[in-house]
Amino acid sequence: MNRWSRTVRVLLSVTLLAGVLATGFGSSERTVAHSAGNEYKFDFGAGTVENGYIGVSASDAYTSTRGYGFNTPSQMRNVSASGTGVAKDAVQFLTYGTKSTNTFNVDLSNGLYEVKVTLGNTARASVAAEGVYQLINMTGNGATDRFQIPVTDGQLNLLVTEGKAGTAFTLSALEIRKISDQAITKRTIYIGGDSTVANYYPLSSSVQGGWGQLLPSYVNNNTFQVRNMASGGQIARGFRDDGQMEAILKYIKPGDYFILQLGINDTNAKNNTTEAQFKEIMRDMVVQAKNKGATVILSTPQGRATDFNSANVHSAENRWYNQATRALAQEENVTLVELNKLSSAYFTSIGPQATLALYMTGDSLHPNRQGASELARILVNDLKRQGMNGF
Repeated sequence: MNRWSRTVRVLLSVTLLAGVLATGFGSSERTVAHSAGNEYKFDFGAGTVENGYIGVSASDAYTSTRGYGFNTPSQMRNVSASGTGVAKDAVQFLTYGTKSTNTFNVDLSNGLYEVKVTLGNTARASVAAEGVYQLINMTGNGATDRFQIPVTDGQLNLLVTEGKAGTAFTLSALEIRKISDQAITKRTIYIGGDSTVANYYPLSSSVQGGWGQLLPSYVNNNTFQVRNMASGGQIARGFRDDGQMEAILKYIKPGDYFILQLGINDTNAKNNTTEAQFKEIMRDMVVQAKNKGATVILSTPQGRATDFNSANVHSAENRWYNQATRALAQEENVTLVELNKLSSAYFTSIGPQATLALYMTGDSLHPNRQGASELARILVNDLKRQGMNGF
């Protein structure tokens, strides 16, 4: 990969400054704006460049002189988008996959960066960088999210990739900000799970929620960042084998937490996973994370909103291969959060109607935003009770 030399940095700054002086901010020229120092802002597509951004067209190939561009521009195209500002246009990745070479490359000095992503029009898409997933299943036109990433080889390589087959994978804007010269992430809580855990967009206002999405509200953000790698419909085998666990293992380190909650979809006959198989796949992930020095936490999923008996007591203790998760936690000597039992106790305390109000309308399985927040609160309170710090 090309490294960011002192000469290249000077050339890029001079070139872009000349473009600014020559054309002025807000022009439709694609080489208009550049934010100085350790911040880089890119506006993708063929439309007008927003103030403060570098305009990038699908045809802009990477060059070491420029310091950014597409590795294979023949596999990119400009597309429109339905948003405003930087989200009014985008580029579409015609080839994709976490290992694809069809990436947008940016030369950066080594260190830790925060990357903010704004998608164009797409139903569901994931973001990959450095050959692994960074953001999972961003949904809706103009969805935004951010992540931290260490750069150790002088270049960031990023693309938007498949979240749902048959949809477009588009990118409207990137904002890249250096936050440390040390290429090490702050302490991180990594989360694995399914649709009851996953993120829903917009992150700050979605009707549906997963407890992993709401967990940052209960975390000391000066101590931890939260990286939620959960996705809808996921099973243990898929999480381990299809890229999500790979991304976690690339970065996880001593001092980090790995919270893993699966089992709901594994029990579905179509996924052809016995409880014994589920347990061993989960064990494999637990052992791999432990070998990286991380603290592993297993959680059992909450039950359905309708799991009340005639005495209005909520119980779903034997759902979702929960017994295998409990046994595995004991065998591997890792922390267990009995979210299943704890949430049942809470649901019993508030009653059936109030419990239904914490779930999506007409859906007894998936929590709404308020329900996800309650589950996150319950989980964090139990982690604090068990002596975990950072919450």
